[in-house]
Amino acid sequence: MPSRKTVKLVLYEVLQFAALGVPIFVVMERFAGLMRDVREGDLTAYWLVVAASVAYVTSVTLLVWVPVKYLTLKKRRCIAKASQWRPTALAYVILCTLPCFAILIASSKVQTDRGSKLDHFTELPVSLVLFCLICVDVIERIRPCSLTGRADILDADLDLSGPILTHLEQVTTVSGQLYADGARNGSPAGHPETRNGSSPRRWHDRAHSHNHSSMPSPAYLYSSSSRTRSYSGPLRLLWARDFRSEAFVDSFLFWLDTVEMVRAAGDPSIYYSNWIFPVFILAFLSTLRLAITPLNPLLSSAGFVVQDLPFSVVRIALIVVFGYVTPVLYAMKNILVCLTFVYFTFLTKLKIFRRQRMF
Repeated sequence: MPSRKTVKLVLYEVLQFAALGVPIFVVMERFAGLMRDVREGDLTAYWLVVAASVAYVTSVTLLVWVPVKYLTLKKRRCIAKASQWRPTALAYVILCTLPCFAILIASSKVQTDRGSKLDHFTELPVSLVLFCLICVDVIERIRPCSLTGRADILDADLDLSGPILTHLEQVTTVSGQLYADGARNGSPAGHPETRNGSSPRRWHDRAHSHNHSSMPSPAYLYSSSSRTRSYSGPLRLLWARDFRSEAFVDSFLFWLDTVEMVRAAGDPSIYYSNWIFPVFILAFLSTLRLAITPLNPLLSSAGFVVQDLPFSVVRIALIVVFGYVTPVLYAMKNILVCLTFVYFTFLTKLKIFRRQRMF
């Protein structure tokens, strides 16, 4: 009987390989049908495109995908030092997402040159490509976790790249320090001298009350159990959380902006125009963020450079030229993210913004 670790590894690898091959086959088959209709029922063009898709998937699997997976799983050579990026995700974006987007652009160009509108790949191929992209992202996120039992919250939910609080010591309060200094200066430890009219008994009670105040322990702020602690009341089911289920939600929300950009490209007014090129090119550049680990600090600047800044420009241009083909909410989101990133990252470091103000 194979171990659970082996079963999980095989399951993940089969799902990722299916995410690599299925979108290419579906998009190429739709493109093959388009070429057959353009050539007025010529089956030779259809089967040539289908054969090319099979040859492409076979060649990239044997020459690129399998070697990358082997080096990643065995942690060989430079792959062993890849702690801030994901080689498998980068290979997937280049081998699957890039050719699929290229075929979508080519299908638009073929129909535009022929002066006909036969098929503009409205829903299934585009949604399938992005869904498989999200699935690969989810698999890479939950790969360190087990599929059964409780997840290891400490390894999954916290970023352990920085210093970790491992030992706590009791911190002496101000009153306790004054009490100790008075004892060292010659005053009796149990009966400190009277100052400013305050009685020794009152001073002792005040110091004792400060030393034994009900302040929360600093460990509560740093421990993962405080963030994921269980609730024993009648509504304890509402307090339940798990990193593995949250990874699915986070991944879908992370790619929602790219999904909306590609969806806007499916509008016929955009699809059969030259605007299809910047939309799909920028959408592909935003998918390159898949290669960066979720907790990498580079992810913020990469999102600003390859997504929010160019997306805001393109969305404003699309609204001006074609009307409300894309929601204004996403354009506002891109603009606000750009402004806040520039302000909090660069402007707050200037001397004029480092002065103490009311706000």
